[in-house]
Amino acid sequence: MVRSGGRSGGVKAARRPEVRLPPLVDFAQGGLEPDGDYDGVRFGASVDLADASGRGARFMDCALEGCALDRAELVRARFIDSVLTGVRGVGTDLAEASLRDVEVVDARLGGTQLHGAVLERVVVRGGKIDYLNLREARLTDVVFEGCVLAEPDFGGARLTRVEFRDCALKRADFSAARMDSVDFRAVAELDIARGVERLAGAVISPVQLMELAPAFAAQIGVRVEA
Repeated sequence: MVRSGGRSGGVKAARRPEVRLPPLVDFAQGGLEPDGDYDGVRFGASVDLADASGRGARFMDCALEGCALDRAELVRARFIDSVLTGVRGVGTDLAEASLRDVEVVDARLGGTQLHGAVLERVVVRGGKIDYLNLREARLTDVVFEGCVLAEPDFGGARLTRVEFRDCALKRADFSAARMDSVDFRAVAELDIARGVERLAGAVISPVQLMELAPAFAAQIGVRVEA
């Protein structure tokens, strides 16, 4: 059953990251290294990480600013206490990656693979991400704020204390997802293509309930006729 009400009614607010970067050193290498260790590094707009292979790399206290990430291989990479601002790219592979205490600001990404990833205390603010693959991912204390998510796939994902605020969710897939304290009330556009029956554990507004009523009726086999 979808809970509708205030935070006192059971929904818990997400805990946001508090990232304070130390003085950073500019990245000077030609590319990433598999299992590389990057601590206190700034990857500026001139850094092209397209087709880079950083599988299993660790990014601690790092800033990625305007970097190109097209087809970058970052499978099982770890981002800790880091900020990604204005990153862009298509086909970035972050499958099974770990993001903890991370801010993603004004990203322009398409086809990003985050299936099986773990996101903890993450804010995605502004920007547009097309075809985001979060299947089987675990999201805890995650906020999507002021961004556009076009056809995101949350299939089989576990969402705990996740907030969607002033963002557009277009043709979202929540098939087999599990939710606990997920807040959709402040979303600018809520368009669920699949998995409306998986909203147990979420909170929506009365207006959203009316908008989703046809989908709920179809799910339980109720025909609505004038």
